[in-house]
Amino acid sequence: MTAHTWGPATGVGSMPGGDAREAAKTVAGSFDGPGQGIPYLAELPARGPGADMIGRTAGLLVDLYARVEPSGWRIGDRPGRDTRRARAWLGEDLDALEEFTQGYEGPLKVQAVGPWTLAAALELRNGEAALSDPGACRDLAGSLAEGLRGHLADVRRRVPGAQVVLQLDEPSLIAVLRGRIKTASEYRTHRAVDRQVVESTLRDVLAVQGEGPKVVHSCAPDVPFALLRRAGADAISCDFSLLTERDDEAIGEAVEAGTRFLAGVVPGVDGRLSDPAGSVMGVRTLWRRLGLDPGSLAESVVITPSCGLAGASPAYAREVLAHCVRAARSLADNPE
Repeated sequence: MTAHTWGPATGVGSMPGGDAREAAKTVAGSFDGPGQGIPYLAELPARGPGADMIGRTAGLLVDLYARVEPSGWRIGDRPGRDTRRARAWLGEDLDALEEFTQGYEGPLKVQAVGPWTLAAALELRNGEAALSDPGACRDLAGSLAEGLRGHLADVRRRVPGAQVVLQLDEPSLIAVLRGRIKTASEYRTHRAVDRQVVESTLRDVLAVQGEGPKVVHSCAPDVPFALLRRAGADAISCDFSLLTERDDEAIGEAVEAGTRFLAGVVPGVDGRLSDPAGSVMGVRTLWRRLGLDPGSLAESVVITPSCGLAGASPAYAREVLAHCVRAARSLADNPE
């Protein structure tokens, strides 16, 4: 995978508000220059069910459909209003992306929920999470892989100059691995899923991206760096503030093996931003602690907000993306 596939900064995925053109314009404008960063297909959950991360990814599934119940998204037999709405919104977002990336050449990121967070969130007909049934988990992962294959092809067709980067969002992965996902009654939890099953399922879904760059994002503590690398992730995205010294060894091994590190260092909710150099101070400190070459920082680290920007104001979201670009520049210009 060539170095130019990656940019120095990007966003996680979600943006505030419900205007697809405004979001696409903001994202494309924030990362428009050569080497500025990685534009991405924005997600706008404020529009309601079907624009949320679970509903949006459920809309991509092939031969599996989901509808909204009072308890959440539930798998059903046929596409209903909720599936149609999810697909219509995705189409609107793709149209806006295409409009604002005319002539663009470079990396372009698309996000979808990964198979395990999806299995923890989607209910079967009996109201239990798909996670409770290994067969349902397999079917779900297969359907997701098929849907992603078509989605990635559509993005490449619309933005022919793009080197598409696939990001799987797995915020529930740790809870799945540790048996912390609650049953429908909420009195018990589902059994922990075997690590090898988790890994091989992730590998199968990431494989739809072929040789292209693959990212797994988790904004939970204790990101399983080694497992994600073995599953085929070229880059791992996380909330930097949740890392502890316990993660040092796994991060050091990952970076030395060539894994990119998407460091969520800029707060995603409205607040006062520190100076760009201050935002990346923790990354420099981590590198020193690990004894890594400071010269490798710009090559190994992509700067992002700590999580999605759905909860921010539109003005703050614009400011955050610009801040990520400046912080990345500070890291490249002054790695020491």
